[in-house]
Amino acid sequence: MRFGADGGLWSTGPIAAPLPLVAVLEVSGAVLSWLVDADPADPPSITFTDPERADWLWRVLGETGHVVLLDALRHREPGSQLELDDVAVQPGSTAGLRRLAVGHWLRRWWPVSERDGIAALDGALLDAEVALLTAAAEDFFTDDTLDSDPVQLLAPRVAELNAVSRHGDPRVQAVVRACRELAADSGVDWPATVVAPARREDYALAAGPGARPPGAAIAEGTASVGWSAVPPGVFDAAEDTVDWSVVGTEAVVRVALVGPGSPAGIEVALRADGIGGAGVLDAAGRAVLALFDAEGAPVSETSAWNADWSRPAIRIGADVEGESAATRERVRGFARRRLSEPGAEAFLAEVLAAESDY
Repeated sequence: MRFGADGGLWSTGPIAAPLPLVAVLEVSGAVLSWLVDADPADPPSITFTDPERADWLWRVLGETGHVVLLDALRHREPGSQLELDDVAVQPGSTAGLRRLAVGHWLRRWWPVSERDGIAALDGALLDAEVALLTAAAEDFFTDDTLDSDPVQLLAPRVAELNAVSRHGDPRVQAVVRACRELAADSGVDWPATVVAPARREDYALAAGPGARPPGAAIAEGTASVGWSAVPPGVFDAAEDTVDWSVVGTEAVVRVALVGPGSPAGIEVALRADGIGGAGVLDAAGRAVLALFDAEGAPVSETSAWNADWSRPAIRIGADVEGESAATRERVRGFARRRLSEPGAEAFLAEVLAAESDY
C-alpha cells in the first residue's frame, strides 16, 4: 500500500475523476472513495483525517496491517511518499462500505430523466435501505461523521414508508419492518398510521413550455444543466433541457423538471456579447430576465437585435466548473446498466425501478 500527501493528509491517492463519478463515505478517521463505474472489487481510495481514530482498520487491513500502518504514520509527516509492501486492503473487506457509499451516491446523483428514459428511484425506500446499511456498519462509525446517523435518514421518511408498505410488495414490507425495528432501537417515533406526504408520482414529470412573451424572438436555443450546481430531485438529467429565448429586452429561460423538488429560487444567469441578465426560477422552472449591458444599463431592443447570441453562457444554479457533458453521459450510461441488469449490490429501489413500466 502506497501513501502520499493529499491536502496535508495521508492518502492512498485521489480518484482521477470528477465528483459525479465518485462515491464517498466518511467513516471514523478517514474518507473512503470509489469510482462508481469501476470494478466493485477495486479497493477504495483512503484519505485519513485522523488515523488514530480509524480503529476499524484491522477489519480492512488485518490486525498486523493495522499495527504496521499506524506505526509508520506516527513516525512520518505527510508530504513524503510511504510504501508498505506488506499492507493491503483485504479482498471483500470493504464491500459493505462501498455499497453504502453507492447508496449515498444514488441519493445525490441518480440521473432521473423522462427524456432519456431513466426511471426515478423511490426516495423513501432508498433512504430506508441506506439507513439500514448505516446501522449495520456501526463499527466503522465510532465517531460522528456526515454519514454515520441512520436516524437522520429514517425519521423524515416514516410517513412515506408507512404508505409504500401498503402496496403489498413483500420485499418492501421486509425493509419497512426492519426500519421499524431500527426506529424502536433509535428512539424514532413511528406511528402506526400517518398521512403520507405527496410522492414523486403525484407530480408532472416535466415542465410545460409556458407562454412566450408577445413578439418575435430575437434569438433562441437550448443549454444543459450542470448537476453539481443544483440540488438533486429537481431537473431532468438529460442534455439540452434548458430552453431560452430573447424577446425584446428580456430573456425567458425554462428548465425541464422531474419533481418533487422545487426549482423556486434557484439562480439563473444568461450572458452573451456584453449583454446579460440574472434572476431566479419560479416553481414551474421558468424565469424572465431583464437584460443589461456591461455598464449595468438597461438594454434597448435595437441593441438586443444587434448582439451576437450564437454562443450564450447560461448558468442554472451555483457557479461551478469542471463538469462536462461527457461526464454526465457516462453517469447516465452507468445508471442504464444498473437498471437493465440489477446486480447483487443493487438496491431494492433500483430493482423496483427496473421492473416498472417507465
